[in-house]
Amino acid sequence: MKFALSGGTVYVKVSRNTFTIKHVEKNREIIVNAEKPSTTTRLLVGQFFIAEKLLKKAIKTLCGTSLIPHSPVIIIHPVQMVEGGLSEVEERIFKELAAGAKAGKTIVWPGNELSNEKVISLAKNA
Repeated sequence: MKFALSGGTVYVKVSRNTFTIKHVEKNREIIVNAEKPSTTTRLLVGQFFIAEKLLKKAIKTLCGTSLIPHSPVIIIHPVQMVEGGLSEVEERIFKELAAGAKAGKTIVWPGNELSNEKVISLAKNA
């Protein structure tokens, strides 16, 4: 496994002002809502720093802390406001969000919801 020494695999579903985050190997999931809106009328993540802070804190809560820094494979899945596909700028926003949360590798997934098995398969090939 390419990610065996990492912080595992984290599947992040992004919706308006909300992240649903699942640590796949631990089968733990949390839902976090932004106190201040991170979504704007045009962008799912229009207030980057609000979203980044929320995601970073949530992943730290989910994955825990240790002396060895975690570098999870993060699969980030925008589930709203994706009509017509993602622009390069939107894809970059999601990659930067994951990088801010200390992702070892990042996959932006624009398709249908993923099963745990599919998440792990994508992570292995990242």
